[in-house]
Amino acid sequence: MNDEDGVGGVSGLEGVVAAHTVLSEVDGAAGRLVIRGHQLDEIAQRWRYEDVVALLFQGFFDTVPNAAALRGALGRARREAFERLQPNDDAVLRKMPPIEAVRALLARLPDGDDLATALRLVAAPAVYTAAVMRWRLGVQALAPDESLPYAADMLRMLHGRTPTAAQAAALDTYLVTVCDHGLNASTFAARVVASTGAGLASAVLAGISALKGPLHGGAPGPVLDALDAIGTAANARQWLEGAVASGQRLMGFGHRIYRVRDPRADALKGALRRLSVEGSVNAARFELAEAAEQAALAILREKKPDRALETNVEFYTALLLEALGFGRESFTCVFAAGRVSGWVAHAREQVKKGRLIRPQSVYVGPMPQDADTELAH
Repeated sequence: MNDEDGVGGVSGLEGVVAAHTVLSEVDGAAGRLVIRGHQLDEIAQRWRYEDVVALLFQGFFDTVPNAAALRGALGRARREAFERLQPNDDAVLRKMPPIEAVRALLARLPDGDDLATALRLVAAPAVYTAAVMRWRLGVQALAPDESLPYAADMLRMLHGRTPTAAQAAALDTYLVTVCDHGLNASTFAARVVASTGAGLASAVLAGISALKGPLHGGAPGPVLDALDAIGTAANARQWLEGAVASGQRLMGFGHRIYRVRDPRADALKGALRRLSVEGSVNAARFELAEAAEQAALAILREKKPDRALETNVEFYTALLLEALGFGRESFTCVFAAGRVSGWVAHAREQVKKGRLIRPQSVYVGPMPQDADTELAH
């Protein structure tokens, strides 16, 4: 299960083209992801999140600052988002699941279609995710540091200390990797709402509501649950064989689109390796994950040879976010912090180039009887 997994068949709209976009191409057969003309592996290691936001927004607003100027603009937008927090928020929102609390806070942002609205929406998930997770620990939310880049400030607001360069770079890799991915469920939801003219905040709320579903944004946490249950690398094969035999789905494997290995999995595994150089990754945990991955792939090829079930983005997402200190209950919120730039860009593309999205349905229910027959009964 992963971020685009779900119900198959005609009801899942496979093969139906609902938009023409310049934002991303997902080639499931080749295992390739292109973000606005750039291969994922070209940008995942070297770009900051501000770089990809500038790329995605280009042409959809009257003016879009370059990545350097966008860094300052997003810093100011984080401050604006933080100023919308209210004194009693911690008491109310700490009782809610983190994704629902973040969604509630996002609902306070004003609607609109301009760049200022877009930047607030991109900035807010970082601020609100950190705030909600701190409230759950019983400590105060921290105000943003406008001088820091997006990823570094998100980690600082969460942990109360400035992250290392390697930690900030690892989170940047994650945010860049998940920024956009074709017409997935949340992006399609955002485009549908945008097509009505409702505004960017409404489109983002539709996106995060779709992302909340366990068939879309909820898979990374259970990857860690499985690793906890496996316990040691030596136990991986036996545990996974038992899981498959009992009909359990192996979390982190298989994808709705990719028929080969998800390219995002390699990008995130590379980020984990770079992070491990400074000792920010538990070596035993990484060894366990690699053993589990290899055992799972071997078992799936043996037991389900007719299905293409390869490692997907969620497997190494779980390890990376855990290493960066995010609790697994916050993973969908961090996903939203990366994907929100794609939602906003798609919403603007829909408004500028599309029209109201209004597909048809085929009625298969009962038909009314004629009047005489109804009276006779």
